[in-house]
Amino acid sequence: MRRLYRKKALSLVKELDAFPKVPESYVETTATGGTVSLIAFTAMALLAFFEFFVYRDTWMKYEYEVDKDFSSKLRINIDITVAMKCQHVGADILDLAETMITSNGIQYEPVIFELTPQQKLWHRTLLLIQNRLREEHSLQEVLYKSVLKGAPTALPPREGTASEPLSASGFHQCIAAYNFSHRIDHLSFGEEIPGIINPLDGTEKITSNHNEMFQYFITVVPTKLHTSKVSADTHQFSVTERERVINHAAGSHGVSGIFMKYDTSSLMVTVSEQHMPLWQFLVRLCGIIGGIFSTTGMIHGFVGFCFDIVCCRFKLGPYKPREVSPVFFIATETMSQNDGKSLHVPVSLCLTGSSVFTLYLCVFAISRWFSQIPM
Repeated sequence: MRRLYRKKALSLVKELDAFPKVPESYVETTATGGTVSLIAFTAMALLAFFEFFVYRDTWMKYEYEVDKDFSSKLRINIDITVAMKCQHVGADILDLAETMITSNGIQYEPVIFELTPQQKLWHRTLLLIQNRLREEHSLQEVLYKSVLKGAPTALPPREGTASEPLSASGFHQCIAAYNFSHRIDHLSFGEEIPGIINPLDGTEKITSNHNEMFQYFITVVPTKLHTSKVSADTHQFSVTERERVINHAAGSHGVSGIFMKYDTSSLMVTVSEQHMPLWQFLVRLCGIIGGIFSTTGMIHGFVGFCFDIVCCRFKLGPYKPREVSPVFFIATETMSQNDGKSLHVPVSLCLTGSSVFTLYLCVFAISRWFSQIPM
């Protein structure tokens, strides 16, 4: 009983087969079909190879939400070189009410303002990267992916020369005058991440006027960065620069110096690295293989159809007319015998060329001989 049930089940499954097999004896292979198949297999291999690289690649996803964190404090990371002696330079952090928040945590180090050849090369490279980032915003995603791989953006240390304070007389004539020429080696907010280049990194301002004001208006955006290599809470910022000479006689009032005014945004950006799931890669791979196979089959059939139409119209190739010799078939002959019975003799002759006339004479003679036999 079980065997009978299994046989019925197998027969039912065979009837539901959507991929019937055609015997090889019924399949005809051609050179054109082989060529199309070779092209199709090559295209499948190439597209599948490139699709694998797309599967391995990642992209950055940006999400925006309201920043609900009001208790955390903002960390400021700054490395700036001013073309004055340390005793003439001071830095303070003020709030909107012009109240000093703190002046602790700021370290003053005597350095030489002029850069060494190695540092100049670093500075030119940094400025080139900054220009490319302003033109191609998608390069920022490359920096996010390569965090912790790239070198820190801080100015490389001076080699071969002892550090000493900059002599004011070596930069301008008046020793007592102030000079606010400066170079911002690094400025960032929040957690410091190696490999991230900020908008003001490498900015250099040179002036010969001792009474000039430099202003930087900064908008800080809280940012959460989640990649396969790092997960950190940092900040992005945009900046607007302004500089002018203080001249009270000309109506340009103010205080000479370097001012950085920043404001935090109420929006928070979450930047996360996304990767294509495996199931989507397999679906795309099946689409590539099936699409190429079906498309090449339709193209091959359409080209063959057009070829047959052209050959049939102009009598070319297999449609070229050929000379065919006449063929005669004699189905049966009825012969009467003396006993009154008729005898059917099946005859099948295939004659060509000059034997047609001979056959005609033989048939005429036989018919005359049978007509003389008494019935």
